[in-house]
Amino acid sequence: MINIMLCGCNGKMGQVIARLLSQDDSAKIVCGVDVNTEQKNSFPVVKNPAEFTGHADVVVDFSHPDMLAPLISYCGANRVPAVVCTTGLSETQIDSLHTLAKQVPVFFSANMSLGVNLLVSLVKKAAAVLEGKFDIEIIEKHHNQKIDAPSGTALMIADEINDTLKEKDAYVYDRHSVRKKRDAHEIGIHAVRGGTIVGEHTVLFAGNDEVLEITHKASSKEVFAVGAISAAKFLPGKQAGMYDMKDLISLS
Repeated sequence: MINIMLCGCNGKMGQVIARLLSQDDSAKIVCGVDVNTEQKNSFPVVKNPAEFTGHADVVVDFSHPDMLAPLISYCGANRVPAVVCTTGLSETQIDSLHTLAKQVPVFFSANMSLGVNLLVSLVKKAAAVLEGKFDIEIIEKHHNQKIDAPSGTALMIADEINDTLKEKDAYVYDRHSVRKKRDAHEIGIHAVRGGTIVGEHTVLFAGNDEVLEITHKASSKEVFAVGAISAAKFLPGKQAGMYDMKDLISLS
């Protein structure tokens, strides 16, 4: 049985994870962490990971960037692996995850969906074939409660594409502020917010007289929760270092 500390337990994603794990015989939540300490489930809830005195095999974080520092402190002091799914982290915060990974295994991904990570693999192949002949645009859509824009997944996709290209492209966010033609070496990134859209990402390759679009649509938050739980089961016992969905997918 894997004991999980769940950061952001009272948020929407946290509650989905809690529901799925309540039906799982191989893992359980032993403690929740949230600024709202209301006990909505059978496990206790604290405001700070350091308040937990029991044993956790792994921490799953679906909270807020502000929670990262106390989470890193707890994991480093107690040598507990961490699955970090929170988006909107700064470069400094991501650097701190790499520092933590020198002590414990850290699983970090901007998107925990298997389908999204397959999309990344496909668009990298497309970018390598179409480089120099097609313009690349990324459009992401999310619900009207999402705070960060563009999404962490959109930026992850852009980074993966750029790593594939021989000549790196610049990122351009929206186009209303500059009146000029599109540069050949750029990746346009656009954010749409509305309604209850769970998550949709499209990579558009536009060439002369033809367009290729590769799209992933998430119909529920459960796809991300399943990925996070899989990562939580994968990480304990691994050597210190950074892990992501590519490591998890390679096992399936």
